[in-house]
Amino acid sequence: MDALPVHDLLGQVPALVAIVHGPEHRIAFVNDAYTRVFGPRPTGAAAREALPELVELGLLPLMDQVRRSGTPRTVKSRRVQERQTETMSGGPLGGSGVSKGGPGVPKGATDGRAKGTTDGRAKGAADGGAKGATRPEPRRRTGHYYTFTCTPITTSDDSGVLIFAAEVTDQVEAVERLRASERRQREAAVTLQRSLLPQELEQPDDLRVAATYQPGGTDAAVGGDWYDVITLGAGRTALVIGDVMGRGVRAAAVMGQLRTAVRAYARLDLPPHEVLQLLDDLAAEIDATQIATCVYAVHDPSEGHLSYASAGHVPVLVRDPDGTVRSATDHTGPPLGTGGWLHTSGSVPLPPGAAAVLYTDGLIERRDADIDEGVAALEAAFAGATGSPDIVCDRLLRALGITEDHDDDVAVLVCQHPERTGTDAELFHNAALDLLGGTEAAPRARAFASGVLASWRFPVELRDLGVLAASELVANSLQHGTPPMRLRLRRTDRRLIVEVTDGDDHLPRRRRAEPGDESGRGISIVATIASSWGCRRTPGGGKSVWCEFALPSA
Repeated sequence: MDALPVHDLLGQVPALVAIVHGPEHRIAFVNDAYTRVFGPRPTGAAAREALPELVELGLLPLMDQVRRSGTPRTVKSRRVQERQTETMSGGPLGGSGVSKGGPGVPKGATDGRAKGTTDGRAKGAADGGAKGATRPEPRRRTGHYYTFTCTPITTSDDSGVLIFAAEVTDQVEAVERLRASERRQREAAVTLQRSLLPQELEQPDDLRVAATYQPGGTDAAVGGDWYDVITLGAGRTALVIGDVMGRGVRAAAVMGQLRTAVRAYARLDLPPHEVLQLLDDLAAEIDATQIATCVYAVHDPSEGHLSYASAGHVPVLVRDPDGTVRSATDHTGPPLGTGGWLHTSGSVPLPPGAAAVLYTDGLIERRDADIDEGVAALEAAFAGATGSPDIVCDRLLRALGITEDHDDDVAVLVCQHPERTGTDAELFHNAALDLLGGTEAAPRARAFASGVLASWRFPVELRDLGVLAASELVANSLQHGTPPMRLRLRRTDRRLIVEVTDGDDHLPRRRRAEPGDESGRGISIVATIASSWGCRRTPGGGKSVWCEFALPSA
């Protein structure tokens, strides 16, 4: 090996090779591959004038450090031209037989080019580097990438640097294609996820709500977080938030199916634990390998509370009017899809002036901290977060340090039960009448409804419709229900609500009455004159039948 000349060893390799020496890095040798890429280089010329490609790369200061320290150095991803990137590194190399182009260079070891090569320069520009040679312009092949290695060389009387460049075009382009594919996959997953979330939240009469969703990080896999707000009728509102374990398009697709199922089950106006029980069975059928958590809560303004059930989800936080924050940790079962568990419902007060926040675990979970610490931090932030619901969402994200680089998806749903004062309070009223049954119950209900609706200054037509609906619902309860019975009238800024409750849990249904039937037309009359109607079983036993009328101003 010691007998082999440098020219024979390096001149024929396909990689780019150049050897420089001395403080000015004068050219001692370049091989044919280097010449084909960058053009001919005069032997003995200083690198600053003769190797402009290295100057453009900012490689000369690195070569100075390599020569002085004898330590390899690396600079990655330097772009020299459009779609052309070099990664430069260095490693020590000891040896002899390479010098200034004088005694240490084997005979004939010039820059590896045939005498008289032109390449766009004056004809006769030989590779011997005649005195006064002009600075050559580099010739580059667009679209090629190289890895440059700079290695210190020591001889008996001087030191230099060997520059070795291997083409890595295929590797770089493969990485670029992979990154582009990941970006497209992430964009598709985020688009799918956002399309499955509510494009616009329903705004209940008695609540102010806002929600936000932020995908985690910049990788291609988004999670399965979702939220929803569903108006149930009679002033009641369902608030839902959930998280499908896993990431990617599959998690987003399962999330979309669960959200659709929740909306369908919500129309049945079931208690929260029964909705989760149905979801539990459905989640196992959709994909047994996917586990999801969920909170389903229902706000009833007439009762002033928030009933809820949780399937393995982080607890709901409720802020009282005095600023005290409470965590609803009871009535939590295992995640959806596990099966074999009977979910239960709980209740927390949510009077006027109170607020609640539902969220996913990405808001509070940190890899270096316990989840209880995250919940405590959220409680402290929620206690001081004032303003409208959308402002509260933003403040909670900032307080918990959620940025675009956060490594998990985050969904937050904030609801507020505002206190009504001034003219706004005049638009919200409640009135109730307990009925004991008997023949005088229907006349009392009609008289009560007529007087209340007149005091609320409704138009005569709407007042007559409200009295008729109250009369039919009370008559239906008297015939098919059991005591105790109650007629409740409620108005908001958008609608009039007529509701009758009794102790029987058999739900009425609308049916077609035959011409000879003496009954069976009450629910059909209510469904015809009202904007909407419905019925549900009440938690303590019994049922509620209600109807709504849209106000003319609404």
